[in-house]
Amino acid sequence: MAGRYYDEWLVGDRIVHILRRTVTETDNLMMSALTHNPQPLHLDAEYAAGTEFGRIVVNGTFTFALMVGISVGDTTLGTLVANLGYDKLVMPKPVFIGDTLRGETEVTELRDSKSRPDAGLVTFRHRMFNQRDEEVCSFLRTALLKKRPR
Repeated sequence: MAGRYYDEWLVGDRIVHILRRTVTETDNLMMSALTHNPQPLHLDAEYAAGTEFGRIVVNGTFTFALMVGISVGDTTLGTLVANLGYDKLVMPKPVFIGDTLRGETEVTELRDSKSRPDAGLVTFRHRMFNQRDEEVCSFLRTALLKKRPR
């Protein structure tokens, strides 16, 4: 099992995730189609060429979801009870088709669950960067994790 139990985390723990991903046109098209998002900035090259970006901008929900996915193997795989919330999502730079993305995670808060003595809450700060080391996405994720079995 790759994930860590609640009691194996410390505030300040930091992970540089090994997984990286180059974003493809298909990734962007599928995310837009799956979410019924018709925004021409994501789908229409001619329209996007006339914007300040000059080309298609990747659907931000793809970037967000990719960061969650990349982090799971190193954080919560097999130990997650539930993700309880996502906060402070920001996307300071656009992502373009062909960008290669990588992620980092830091633990910002730990607290025992009041309702589940066998679990605790971990708040992760996830950050995603492109190949130029520009931050393209960051957010907090609060996860309810199992404690190590006794």
